Amino acid sequence: MITNLAAGVRAFTSNAFLVTGETTALVDAGANFDVVARLAEQVDALDRVYLTHTHSDHVDNVPAVRTAFDVETRGYDPGNEHVDNPIVDGGTVRIGDHAYEAIHTPGHKPDHLCFVSEGAGTCFAGDLVFANGGFGRTDLSGGDHGALVESIDRLRETVGGDLTALYVGHGPSVTDHPVNDIEMAARAARSR
Repeated sequence: MITNLAAGVRAFTSNAFLVTGETTALVDAGANFDVVARLAEQVDALDRVYLTHTHSDHVDNVPAVRTAFDVETRGYDPGNEHVDNPIVDGGTVRIGDHAYEAIHTPGHKPDHLCFVSEGAGTCFAGDLVFANGGFGRTDLSGGDHGALVESIDRLRETVGGDLTALYVGHGPSVTDHPVNDIEMAARAARSR
């Protein structure tokens, strides 16, 4: 089961997805809301925290989650204070009941990852792509528009046509032909 703990929050935050199953995981911790209280309403323990990237809106709640659940984080850049354990490009992580491949997708931020599970038909896309063909901004420190376009193409090639759900860093998730939204994002990013 996948629950967006940031749903309804009226503060600047990313989505924060709680995934329950064999491994109880949080994908991104969000910011500016009490994610610990929302987690505690759903689960007694947390096995992992996976970070799509380390922009503050995705990680500001990490210290509180670490303390409350005695849990370590995993992300691409082990040199970042919010990342306890590195995830390599092409590495496998367990989220809920499924194995996910970590895809390094820089452009929005150099440490950006997407998590793709062929078996679940699911992708956690962070701020790489959004619903309706939106894509991550590249005007922040470390942003690179050319790299973003290449990363969107890589994601599109990786997910294939069997993708049934796209969980994004901001806005609504996509559960109706999400590959179309990725393709729209690829076209839109190229035309910018």
